[in-house]
Amino acid sequence: MTTLRLGDLRQYSDELRSREGDCVTVRFVEPRDGEELQNYVRSLSARSRYNRFLGAMRELPGAVLDTFTHVSAAAGFTVVATRVIDGLEAIVGEARYVFHPESDSVEFGMSIDDRWQGHGIGAALLKNLECRAAALGAARVFGDTLRSNQGMIGLARKSGYQFTNNPDDWKLVRFEKAINTQPRGVSCASWRIAAGAREAAPARAI
Repeated sequence: MTTLRLGDLRQYSDELRSREGDCVTVRFVEPRDGEELQNYVRSLSARSRYNRFLGAMRELPGAVLDTFTHVSAAAGFTVVATRVIDGLEAIVGEARYVFHPESDSVEFGMSIDDRWQGHGIGAALLKNLECRAAALGAARVFGDTLRSNQGMIGLARKSGYQFTNNPDDWKLVRFEKAINTQPRGVSCASWRIAAGAREAAPARAI
């Protein structure tokens, strides 16, 4: 499998719960989400954008936005976490993940809207990403973050991740976790995605 058709994307949505029990939907992003995803990135605080993209950025460059909104095994997968607010769907978080078949690992990056941080959405999304990684046949999942990003470091530590130095950048710390089977008690409709995605060329998460 190299590309997910638009008609197929909607069946891979997951329903998560915030700490307060509010419903959060996690779904693959679609090209029509481009403007809303860009507005979401712009609405993040400068610190949150810096932590997410490992540097100063006001918005996603056009080429990056195009990559984010066209999911495939070769280019990587982007999901958005949404809530219905005042009758409208709103993005409250996003994540991007890429399968590296040469190392049987999934690399990911994620962010949560500043207004919704502290509601358990990040922890729920992280568990969902672990399930998605297992669905692709990955043996481990990992991410890199700034050493100053105590929020992500704390979340990873509570979620059972181990920490090592990033091999290419001393300013970053790498957190990783071994995964062998589908995590128990985790909503993960994407488990049904064909394992053929493992045969696609690797990409780089951002």
